Amino acid sequence: MNAAVPVRRKVLIEYLREIGIRDERVLAAIAAVPREIFVPASFRHQAYEDYPLEIGEGQTISQPSVVARITELAAVDSRDRVLEIGAGSGYQAAVLAQLARFVFTLERLPRLAEAARARLSELGYDNVSVQVMDGSLGWRARAPFEVIIVSAAAPSIPRALTEQLTEGGRLVVPIGERRRQQLVRVVRHGDGFEESSHGPATFVPLVGRDGFQGQP
Repeated sequence: MNAAVPVRRKVLIEYLREIGIRDERVLAAIAAVPREIFVPASFRHQAYEDYPLEIGEGQTISQPSVVARITELAAVDSRDRVLEIGAGSGYQAAVLAQLARFVFTLERLPRLAEAARARLSELGYDNVSVQVMDGSLGWRARAPFEVIIVSAAAPSIPRALTEQLTEGGRLVVPIGERRRQQLVRVVRHGDGFEESSHGPATFVPLVGRDGFQGQP
């Protein structure tokens, strides 16, 4: 390991505290995940900067502050089964795996899914399953889930996902246009859903039947 990495990681965690991340479990999870493994080699010196990085296939790894905010909003418990839509590099799934009982993460691009699966396996995450699927539809065969996180922007809240939440389950998803969204949390209460908005976000589009049609 580069000797500077632990220092950069510590600086990042202090920065996340300064901008309002309060859940120490979330901060510990981010501190435990080697983000440099989840970015291309040419970007590893930037792994602990707070901005997104390209990972190929027109996709990005979200900036650490966004990952922290989403994970905090999801209020992940050690008993929870989590569904993530948009595996990307596998970084968000690794953070979630530090907190949850099991993480199912779906990716529509086979090459990204294969690379994410290999990274997660190499790092010893045996409570994560990576599958190639249309994530906008969720995964009914494995539902229901206590938490669903969407790591891509949807034009509206996908009904298929809300239907796959448990009672009290939380869905966190960026909602809006292709280039500009609001981060929304949905909590299930019986047959009703409580929605709340948590600030602006910018994610690549969710492509699929209940996402944006066609390519990003």
